[in-house]
Amino acid sequence: MSKQRFSAISRSNKRNKIEIKEKGRRSEYFGMNVFNEEKMRQFLTQEAFDRIKAAVISGTKIDRKIADQVAEGMKAWAISMGATHYTHWFQPLTNATAEKHDAFFDLTLDGKAMEKFGGGQLVQQESDASSFPNGGIRNTFEARGYTAWDPTSPAFLYGATLCIPTVFVSYTGEALDNKAPLLRALNAMDEAATAVAKYFDKNVTKVNATLGWEQEYFLVDKALAYSRPDISLSGRTIMGQSAAKGQQLDDHYFGVIPLRVLNFMKELEKECTKLGIPVKARHNEVAPNQFELAPIFEETNLAVDHNLLLMDIMEKVSDKHNFKVLFHEKPFAGINGSGKHNNWSLATNTGVNLLSPGSTPMKNLQFLTFFVNTIKAVDTYEELLRSSIASASNDHRLGSSEAPPAILSIFIGDQLNEVLNELEGVTNGKLSPEEKTDLKLNVVGKIPEILLDNTDRNRTSPFAFTGNKFEMRGVGSKANCAKPMMVLNTIVAKQLQIFKKEVDGLIAKKGLKKDEAIFNILREYIKTSKRIRFEGDGYSEAWEKEAESRGLSNNKTTPSALQVLTSKESISLFKSMNVLSEVEVKMRKEVELEEYIMHIQIEGRVFNELIYSYIIPAAIKYQNNLIQNINGLKSIYGDSYKKMAESQLDIVSRISDHLKVIKVKTDAMVEERKKANKMVDVNKKAYAYCDKVRVHFDEIRYHCDKLERLVGDEYWPLAKYRELLFIK
Repeated sequence: MSKQRFSAISRSNKRNKIEIKEKGRRSEYFGMNVFNEEKMRQFLTQEAFDRIKAAVISGTKIDRKIADQVAEGMKAWAISMGATHYTHWFQPLTNATAEKHDAFFDLTLDGKAMEKFGGGQLVQQESDASSFPNGGIRNTFEARGYTAWDPTSPAFLYGATLCIPTVFVSYTGEALDNKAPLLRALNAMDEAATAVAKYFDKNVTKVNATLGWEQEYFLVDKALAYSRPDISLSGRTIMGQSAAKGQQLDDHYFGVIPLRVLNFMKELEKECTKLGIPVKARHNEVAPNQFELAPIFEETNLAVDHNLLLMDIMEKVSDKHNFKVLFHEKPFAGINGSGKHNNWSLATNTGVNLLSPGSTPMKNLQFLTFFVNTIKAVDTYEELLRSSIASASNDHRLGSSEAPPAILSIFIGDQLNEVLNELEGVTNGKLSPEEKTDLKLNVVGKIPEILLDNTDRNRTSPFAFTGNKFEMRGVGSKANCAKPMMVLNTIVAKQLQIFKKEVDGLIAKKGLKKDEAIFNILREYIKTSKRIRFEGDGYSEAWEKEAESRGLSNNKTTPSALQVLTSKESISLFKSMNVLSEVEVKMRKEVELEEYIMHIQIEGRVFNELIYSYIIPAAIKYQNNLIQNINGLKSIYGDSYKKMAESQLDIVSRISDHLKVIKVKTDAMVEERKKANKMVDVNKKAYAYCDKVRVHFDEIRYHCDKLERLVGDEYWPLAKYRELLFIK
């Protein structure tokens, strides 16, 4: 009997629900643990406050004198809230956050104790860069790296620690994190979008890219999760027979939230609210034991920080409620995986969403300008955008029945397609008065009316327009949003630069009026980006063939998706936008390939452990029990036992057949892993793990899952899907 599994089931069934009472209005304690404007006004001098605001709005530098004032105020606030330590909170290239805690405590020269925290500790700290992914650009003996304060993301109190959001760079200046390139991309977007927005409103001085993420996740009882080595080590079940009931009845989606889960959600939202994370929506997702949380939109850099902080809070709160939260994109086969839809838009300092139609033709022309330029950018750089969501775990999800395909396309709806098709017919050059009237009143002018009715959504589209934003659906649930947002903002900023140059050229060289120049350029973009627009089923074989004929990429695995990173076009793009240097681009590709290799390597090792330590012993033990039964029948009934033991003999034979294949395939997988491990070239090694090692996983799993159906329940050592997914 599998003691660990049944002990876990027993513990999970006896869980006491932790009651969480919600007291007071959420608005009363929103941001109470954040060093926000309210706290800064209270603890900073007016000069320091003004300089912080200027740094956030216009990127001006903060000198040492002001940094000392900010540090003193920040320390006073943090200590008044019970803080004992501070840390530079940063985002190394691991899809997680990192921190090293230092106490405010220090000693004076005469040995007296004091609380100390100055501008030097606030602005910059030194970290060991060699122990984080760096793509080979840092030697172990050149370990120095620096974290530098990001004043655009407010410091916050987490437990008894003051957390200061920072960037992470090497001694020689290369970005070793996800935040620094994102900030550069957002700056490029601000400059490019502001220049274009001034065509329509001279009062626009700043444009912020906004982000609203939707975090999907699974909750599994902690005891059951830890009884499975594959969940503990790889974040997913690498084997497991589907339960008789899954999501086919659609009875979980938006259903009543289980009480134990609801209490987890209540405490999670309470902690998020204190930390200024504006969580708003919670609900059951499609798959059993799958849920979703979504916030109010924020400026992209802050939204990324909040999502990373959220995932850390979720792990801590779920542990308290005896759950394990799973962020893996495909923790269970046969049911929906988890994504993190990134809803992206652009907002001006005048309060206008540039991707939202207005009440006048001029405002709608502004909307069309940013709408069409975004489509053009995605069309030009679709392969690069695909690379930004590539990972070993997301490979399990992309292209499956519930997730977007690996082919990038844009869904905008039939009505907006009609508008773009009409704009294609715009005269090349100056417009007649009749054409201007027709365009402004009958085409552009009716957009708000169209969008009010344009509520249909194509769930198979990886990049969809949903009324006043674009929704990037391929981002994986455990990913750092900074990577896809860095790429998206970079490519749109580049496209807006090109657009501005072309419009100004038509105005200067051909004497066209501004509206005429804009219409002419948009017409060309609509024509040249037509291939990326697709309204149909993204899963169909017909679309795959059509996408190929359109020249769209179809990179189904991470190694193939990452190759575009170091193309001449990609390197030139990032360099021209001052987002990534050539060294930083190549370093990132190597880091992501190494990460892919390690994930597949870990899963291969877990397979090996489970096969030889769990599956084979359990199957043989049950088989021996059957053989004992067969021998007992033989001793009683003699030669006639064969007819009586026909079923037992068949099961014994089938178990042996599956065990043989499992052992042969597992050993073959191990040999391929050994060969791959000897490879020096990271690119070749990644392809070897993808094409030679990973290909064995599905077949090994198939035979293990067949054994799970054959072996007696009391002998099976791993918690089953019906237990993992339906014990609430």
